[in-house]
Amino acid sequence: MSPHATGRRAVHRSVAAVVPLAVLAALATAGPASAHTRSGEAHVISTATLGDIPLGTFSNALLPGTVAEDRGVDLGGIGSDIHPAGRKGEYWTVTDRGPNGQIKVDGTKRRTFPVPGFDPAIVRIKVSGDTVRVLQSIPLTTSSGRPVTGLPNQAERDEAPYSYDAGTPLPFDPNGLDTEGVVPAADGSFWLVDEYGPSLVHVSARGKVLTRYVPEGLNLRGADHPVVEALPGVLLHRKINRGFEGLAQLPGGDLVLAMQSPLSLPDKDAGEASRTVRLLRFSPKKKAVTAEYAYRFDPVAVVDPSEDDTSELKISSVVAVGGDRLLVEERTDKAARLHLVRLDRKADVLGGRWDDGATSPSLEQLADPAAAGVPVLSKRLVVDLGTVAGVPGKIEGVALVNRDTLALINDNDFGMTDGAGAFDAQGRLVDSGIETKVTYVRLPRGL
Repeated sequence: MSPHATGRRAVHRSVAAVVPLAVLAALATAGPASAHTRSGEAHVISTATLGDIPLGTFSNALLPGTVAEDRGVDLGGIGSDIHPAGRKGEYWTVTDRGPNGQIKVDGTKRRTFPVPGFDPAIVRIKVSGDTVRVLQSIPLTTSSGRPVTGLPNQAERDEAPYSYDAGTPLPFDPNGLDTEGVVPAADGSFWLVDEYGPSLVHVSARGKVLTRYVPEGLNLRGADHPVVEALPGVLLHRKINRGFEGLAQLPGGDLVLAMQSPLSLPDKDAGEASRTVRLLRFSPKKKAVTAEYAYRFDPVAVVDPSEDDTSELKISSVVAVGGDRLLVEERTDKAARLHLVRLDRKADVLGGRWDDGATSPSLEQLADPAAAGVPVLSKRLVVDLGTVAGVPGKIEGVALVNRDTLALINDNDFGMTDGAGAFDAQGRLVDSGIETKVTYVRLPRGL
């Protein structure tokens, strides 16, 4: 991507109208054109790249005046999730909270937001050959039509936001969302998950936040959208900026929400060392959580042989594959593995002792939850993406194209890196060169 806005090619997309969607059937979506197929192992069959779109141009076309200065940043970060959009090669994606990084000041890391006016958006893309095009973009807005920023919500729970150079504090925003998963609903609305609350967010077909479901006791003040405390209060122990990351809708309509990381319960050290993460089942009809499951990561060296830090394990995507079955992505920033999981009713731990923050040891502290009597979800490895040549790092979105083909999308972090060198002396982005890509992978044995 070009590090400067000047001379970057124009953006072509429709933003004025949002067409209601029919019920999407991911398993029936047509796949990409077949390439030469090697038998016996998973392999990449094609890759497409998103071109350079100036972030200011993108944002201001949706909500004029949103971004005064994009600092040479291009649209990126749409790889937070990917979901089939009903037509061949078309997908719904969602941006995360926008460009952000970390700079150490006096020995302490500060979270930077170089484009604080950025408004997270739902983005419909089309993959054609080796190109990813933006077809439609839906800005997220509050009840009164104001932009939903990507800024943190609460000083007592979230990292303090700073300017691009970490020199100037920015305000917290109770309307801010760090959006991750996206699922289109049959009525044209969307479900999203957010890392800050953590939250489950229902938005209209035009992007207005209809309801934000948060943990009991969050006490989010000042939000310009309805906030309902309908999730277990134990989720208040989520690691900073490691809330919900995966979202899927089961055939019966229930949603599955996956925490990115183990809870910091009873403290940060316990969460960093844990390999047990939680999945929730939410009923849109009942507007309530109906089940909770314990999911167990593989050891970090199994997921990523180059990594020895257990806290680098994350769930970034969950994909419904029929019945009560899911594909669950375990990853680090460099490697990922997909497991087939069945949501067994007997594995439900909702409302029990593991939802009590005073329980000791906590679920996260158990070295072997199954041995302690906790019903852990069983899983079967489908593919180790870390061994598939051509798969980018930091895969955050996975879609099932058909029984034996996956569409993967990476999060390129808007071309940003951490550290004071992320921007030049003029305050312009020094681009990482990492592009947003959609990569198709063939599974020879299917699911």
